[in-house]
Amino acid sequence: MKLQPILRGIRNADRDYKLIEPGDSIAVALSGGKDSMVLFLALSMYQKFQGQDFKLYGIHVDVGFEEFEHETMKNFAKEHNLELYIQKTQIYDILKKKTNNSGKIQCSLCSQFKKGVIFDKARELGCNKIALGHHGDDAIETLFLNMIHGSKIATFLPKQYMSRMDMTMIRPLVYLREKDIIRACERNNIPAVKRVCPNDGFTQREDIKQKLYKFYEEYPEAEDNFLRALYNEKQVSLWQKEDTI
Repeated sequence: MKLQPILRGIRNADRDYKLIEPGDSIAVALSGGKDSMVLFLALSMYQKFQGQDFKLYGIHVDVGFEEFEHETMKNFAKEHNLELYIQKTQIYDILKKKTNNSGKIQCSLCSQFKKGVIFDKARELGCNKIALGHHGDDAIETLFLNMIHGSKIATFLPKQYMSRMDMTMIRPLVYLREKDIIRACERNNIPAVKRVCPNDGFTQREDIKQKLYKFYEEYPEAEDNFLRALYNEKQVSLWQKEDTI
């Protein structure tokens, strides 16, 4: 396996944000897409690094799409001796009854349901952390979506403790780009399950992704600078109102 760039990115993120500690039990939220599949395999290799002492599980939430290829994930886990759990649900049936005004299923509601299932299974397995496959490009897209639709300059964190769930969310791929992950999949024959969500390709996130691709063609230096800006704490300069009292 030639996953050195992925492992290097995970190691750097772990060093900077203390994502993984000795004795951790970590559940990877496994969608079956390229990001989570690479993360699952890379973390199993990261376990073998000196000083890394943690347990690892994969949890996939079966939303209920009939065409989803579970065998791909099962074979992948078996080939690499990974511990995988597939949780069958009726989430899709519920989503079809709670569509938005346009008749489409609600992505936020789907995400909320899946997150609840993953948390429950992770607790059952004794996990204290859940690893998500979000990478640097996801963080940049989230930043722009929040500015456009939420009037706030914010993105997700590399590590976040969820007090209500008593669980820590970690994102070991935050220093990596989507192209790094695609390259790793191609070089190592890492499979990805075909997406079957009816909203796939028609979301605000996909729209901003395509716009950023075009922007990077004109300003290629922005691709790395946008990511650096997310952790460039020393050069943040935003407006601050003065006290009027």
